[in-house]
Amino acid sequence: MEFGSGNQLLASIDARTMLAGSNKMEILLFSLGTSEIFGINVFKIREVTKTPPITKTPNMHPGVVGIISLRGNIIPVINLASFLHISNARGIGETMMVTEFSRQTQGFLVQSVDRIIRVDWEKVKAPESMLAGSEGLITSVTRLDDGRLVSILDVEQILVQAFGETDIPGVPMVQHEGDSTVFFADDSMIARKEIMQVLDKMGVKYHQATNGREAWERLLSMASQTGGTPLCEKISLILVDAEMPEMDGYVLTRNIKSDGRFSGIPVIMHSSLSSEANRAMGNAVGVDDYVAKFNPAILAETLRQFLER
Repeated sequence: MEFGSGNQLLASIDARTMLAGSNKMEILLFSLGTSEIFGINVFKIREVTKTPPITKTPNMHPGVVGIISLRGNIIPVINLASFLHISNARGIGETMMVTEFSRQTQGFLVQSVDRIIRVDWEKVKAPESMLAGSEGLITSVTRLDDGRLVSILDVEQILVQAFGETDIPGVPMVQHEGDSTVFFADDSMIARKEIMQVLDKMGVKYHQATNGREAWERLLSMASQTGGTPLCEKISLILVDAEMPEMDGYVLTRNIKSDGRFSGIPVIMHSSLSSEANRAMGNAVGVDDYVAKFNPAILAETLRQFLER
């Protein structure tokens, strides 16, 4: 499929605010020059284009092949096959996916892109240990109608390997004073680690879940065991990711907001998908605030404001 300047893809993104609460996602399928099929959430894609001339840069991760100038912006270019240790890749570098998430823009070199598919999040599963062993770079898997496996990449983890982890500074200016407990759900190991570091620095207790389905089941269990005490006295705030296997953050939020037992508990969406369309999707299901990944100071300040109400 030829996306050219990416206008077709962007137009599709604008039309997908209707996905909010539907527990569906759209995946762009692509190849890294082998028989394997890979995928990435379309919301992370800004455009797909032929690869322009790349300027090599010193002292970078071997998988970062250089930089390009794209419409006046200098962005890094990453060879995905290198990070996935694919040694028999063919034709890598002819096509580039320009991605935008976590307030960063970068290019990913691939052999080719195929098509966009729409799948139910409940059919997107955590990877088996054999696949997850690729240094955590496969965040989830799903299957096409013909049975072929699609490996969905954890692009946040790839960026961490390429450029290092986000520095978590001291957060004394937003140190929370009080007995609060946050429940958060995120399928990314890197994101969970960063959230825990922020909460630890704030002195806030927490529970966690690794996907939306697990989060909802644990929250239901908590709601059934309150002994008559309002759940808002036990859980002060719920923090949800947008993209999660089995149940996304939009459906999770809608479930929480439609169940009176969770009344009084604010829900904040914390996502690498930071476009206005994604914020609108969050608003449509009732999130109380939307925080783009990953700025620890902004996350801490947002949490503090809700926890001290």
